Amino acid sequence: MDDILRVTPGNPMPPNATAGYFEGHRGVKLRYALFRSDISPAAGTVVLLQGRNEFIEKYYETIRDLNAMGLWVATFDLRGQGGSERLTKDPRKGHVRRFRDYERDLEIFLEKIVLPDARMPFFLIGHSTGALIALSAGPRLGNRISRMALLGPYIGFQNQEAPETVVRPLSALLSWTGFGHVSLGKDKSRLPFENNGLTRDQRRFDRNTEIIKAYPELTVGAPTARWVHETLSAARRVSRQTHLTEITIPTLILAPVLDGVVPYALQEELSRNFRAAQLVTITGGRHEILQEKDIYRAQALAAFQAFMPGEDGGLDLTETAA
Repeated sequence: MDDILRVTPGNPMPPNATAGYFEGHRGVKLRYALFRSDISPAAGTVVLLQGRNEFIEKYYETIRDLNAMGLWVATFDLRGQGGSERLTKDPRKGHVRRFRDYERDLEIFLEKIVLPDARMPFFLIGHSTGALIALSAGPRLGNRISRMALLGPYIGFQNQEAPETVVRPLSALLSWTGFGHVSLGKDKSRLPFENNGLTRDQRRFDRNTEIIKAYPELTVGAPTARWVHETLSAARRVSRQTHLTEITIPTLILAPVLDGVVPYALQEELSRNFRAAQLVTITGGRHEILQEKDIYRAQALAAFQAFMPGEDGGLDLTETAA
């Protein structure tokens, strides 16, 4: 298993894991893992969709927490990052050809891995770019996914080198004129803890930094113009009420008020236009809620456990609070 999934002293692998590769859209090789709970019968399976520049190992702690709730976890590294196949000659570039490629990878994952091998019912947890993928694919997921939880969905950005009003037309121009592979911005995969904008938890930040130091091949650098253009176009599309009304899956939007990447106001507005969604405000939390301090992270875990019941009608929320 170690040749597929990595471990570090401070980040042990959850038990009962199966890992491998599957063929995504257009034959791209994608790394996946399935983690089984010891609790029987299982309460269901969570499909975990990562954010940009994330990887399976970063979620080991969360996977153990979900397994303790009786939930299996199925996850895969997005194309172009983690242990999945890169899409450019330079493996450090975070790239995607079409945003729809992410959605097709998810649909193939559900069909080829989750449906045959995991336990129903199926839930989805998406963070940042993963949440954007879930929102975009949402109208087609109603017959497979029972409920969704979206954490800091990437529907816009703030606190970057240039404002979105500049980056949006620039990325579009570069994409349309054949320069979509040009990187935009700086490589932020190894920023120091101070003013990182993602989490205020030093211990979890250091743990993730150690993973990156031990296995730098899991990370990517700055996104390409094409990636930025495709994701911002998708963000604008999924934020329209006409799109949101087509999603009937009961959904939680977990919005950290101090999100350093996605403006909280955009997440709040998204929830107002999304009839199937309920907003859960996490006051004091930053963008990576599942990598945050326990006081904020526990709110997300409690929301998962209360909102994603198994076939027996759900688990007792007081067990998490104990």
